[in-house]
Formats: sequence, C-alpha cells, structure tokens
Amino acid sequence: MYFVYKFLTSLCFPVFIIIIFLRKFLKKEDSIRFREKYLKDYFFVKSKKKLFWLHAASIGELKSVVPIIKTLRLKKPDVEFLVTTVTLSSGEMFKREFEKMKNINHKYFPFDNISLVKTFLKKCNPDLVIFVDSEIWPNFIVETKKRNIPLILMNGRITKKTFDRWSIFPKFAGYIFENFDLCLPASKESEIYLKNLFCKNIKYCGNIKFAANIEINELEEKNKKILNNFKVWCAASTHPNEETKILKSHIEIKKSYRDIITIIVPRHIQRAEKILTKSVRLGLSSQVLKKGDILTNIKEILIIKSFGSLLKYFNYCNIVFIGKSLDKSYEKIGGQNPIEAAKLGCKIYHGPFVSNFKEVYNYLEELKISFKVNNKEELSKEILKDFKYDRINSDETIKLINEKGNLILNNHMKELEHFI
Repeated sequence: MYFVYKFLTSLCFPVFIIIIFLRKFLKKEDSIRFREKYLKDYFFVKSKKKLFWLHAASIGELKSVVPIIKTLRLKKPDVEFLVTTVTLSSGEMFKREFEKMKNINHKYFPFDNISLVKTFLKKCNPDLVIFVDSEIWPNFIVETKKRNIPLILMNGRITKKTFDRWSIFPKFAGYIFENFDLCLPASKESEIYLKNLFCKNIKYCGNIKFAANIEINELEEKNKKILNNFKVWCAASTHPNEETKILKSHIEIKKSYRDIITIIVPRHIQRAEKILTKSVRLGLSSQVLKKGDILTNIKEILIIKSFGSLLKYFNYCNIVFIGKSLDKSYEKIGGQNPIEAAKLGCKIYHGPFVSNFKEVYNYLEELKISFKVNNKEELSKEILKDFKYDRINSDETIKLINEKGNLILNNHMKELEHFI
C-alpha cells in the first residue's frame, strides 16, 4: 500500500502545482514564498549547528507548540530551529512570535512527494523531527526514519473518523505509525487510537494547548469607548452554516436589549464579506473590521477580518460562543480550542458537536466555565441571562488552568529530554 501512496503522490504532483497556483491567485498563498512548497531550490539548508525541525499545519497547531519551541530554545541556545507550516495565516503568526529570534527559521511545508522529501531531508538534515497534532505524512515519516533521525508525534490527535480511515489499511497504518520514536497524544481517546495503530512508545502528558501563553492585547481605544456603550458578546471561530444561527440569535436577543453588539470572528477571515452579505440580508447594520479600522456610526454586527485579533475580543468580552460546534454537519469533526477564552476569564458556550476537544470541554465544564447549548434558541436564552451578570471566571479558576498548562509543559519537556 505504501508503494501505491508513493506512486500516487508522484503522479499527482502536477495537479498539486496547479492547485498551488490557483490558491496563489485566490490570495491563499504567500505571493512570493509559495515556491517553497514545490521547488527544491527554496528548501532550507542546514548550517553547521544542530537542527530541530517542527512541523505544524496551521495557526492552532503552531500556537500549541510555541511554549515548547521557546523552552527548547532556552535549554539549547546553540541549536537552530526550523518550523514548517502549511497555511498563509500560520506564516503570519510565525512572524509575530519569532521574527526577532535569529535561530528560529520558517518555511512552508513541501508536498509529500518522494523526490521532494528526499531533497528536503538531505538539505536540512535535521537532528530531531517533531510533527504536531494530526500531521501524518507517510513519505516524510518513512524517509526520516531511514536516516535514523528521532521522530516524535506531539499533541497527537486521532479522531474516530481518522482512525476508521487508517483501519481500512491496517498493514499500511502499522508501517507508518511504528516509525514514531515517541507519541504524545492530545487526549486519552487519541492514546487508545494510537495504540491500535501500532505506535510503540506512547506517553500521555495532557493537551499541550493548555500551556499556551496568553498575551493580553487591548482593543483600539476609540473602538473600546464605543463598545463600552453597548452590551457585547462574541462568536468566535465560526464556520459556514453557523453564522446565520448566530445572526438569528442576535435578532432574538435584540428584542430584549436594543443596545447589543455581536462580534463575529470567523475561523477563516476571508469569509468576512460573505457573512456581511448574510447579515445585511437580515436587515442588520454591519461592518467588516480590518486591522486598524475604527467603528463607523452605530453598528450591531461586527465581522472581524484581521489575523491575530481574536485575543483582543476574548479579553474584552464576558460572553463567548466557540464555533464549529452548533451545526450537525460537524458531528464527527466538531470543536475549536476554547482554552484561550477560558484563560481570559470568559464564560464559554459551545454547541453539542465538539468531538475534537471533548476532554478539554469536559474539564472546563467541571470548572463551570463552559456550557453546552443545543441550538440558537438556547444560545439566545443563555446570553440574555448573562447580560445581567459580570465575568464569572475567578482569578482562582484561571490560576488552576495555568497551573495545569505548566504541568503539561513540564511533562512534555521531560519526555523530550531523552531526544535532545
């Protein structure tokens, strides 16, 4: 089966290049650095220093390992780091986090084509490879192991849907997953699935996303002064099929509170204009807010279209709904990370479909921080109640979450000690 995979990734290489150019045209790729994904001349070349390579697909995965990278850098100041990601937004985030750190480099992850893989590994020749979350790339995994390079799966997340797919080809799954020298699952459920996929050295240390550092950013002062005159709540990381429900919840709440503003921060900000169209069709006064924009006139729906703005709104709002959870289409793949909102003292609502973060939500529900709503009617009803109260998360509760994060980070570092 691996031979078939190698053949298909070679056969599909021209199609991949066409897709990259289409994405560039749609402004979903870096207009210059998109070549790093398929041209060997743009691959990272190792210096004489030891090199640790970490691969995280997108913003969420990269955020989760920022504390790991920074801790490793303190422990090993002479080591060089290569971080690869896939999405444009994760490239922007890397700049914000690491631009001033000279020994941490960023490249976009190349296609898992055997020829590209061999050249990439030859040029960068890493001393340690860490794949984050659900990044399972067979050619990279097999070729890394052939070179006897330690290979780690960090915060490994295997959903039931993913496990069922791999289970169709059990020999192929075993051939790939047995190459990991260490697997650090994100949840107990993922730990079970990884065992069944023939991973050898599995250590459950908890979800590393709890260790993320939260930098408190304030809203622009002019916008803050305007918002202070209203009752405000935030719907974050929303996906298609959810925004209409959010807008209708707004309309329901508006029957009791005329002075309401709903802030929508879509998971993919390029969808902002589509959400604006939906909102206007419902007769709602709306504005797309880009970086540095000031609120114009009196708006009731604000749609955020800027990278790295989410924490500002979590820090301002008492009440947050976390998306990819309310529509039945997300039943098997639902859930976005609520930890940042919890650390900033928000009361969190989510829909019934949160399989990707089930254990995290269970923990936050035990702390009485997050609450499930089954539909837009329940969401409206709960927010109406909450407008009567202040922020519910005490400093003590936030301290508990941070302590849990520190413990998880320390446990991960103990496991990494054997490989660095």
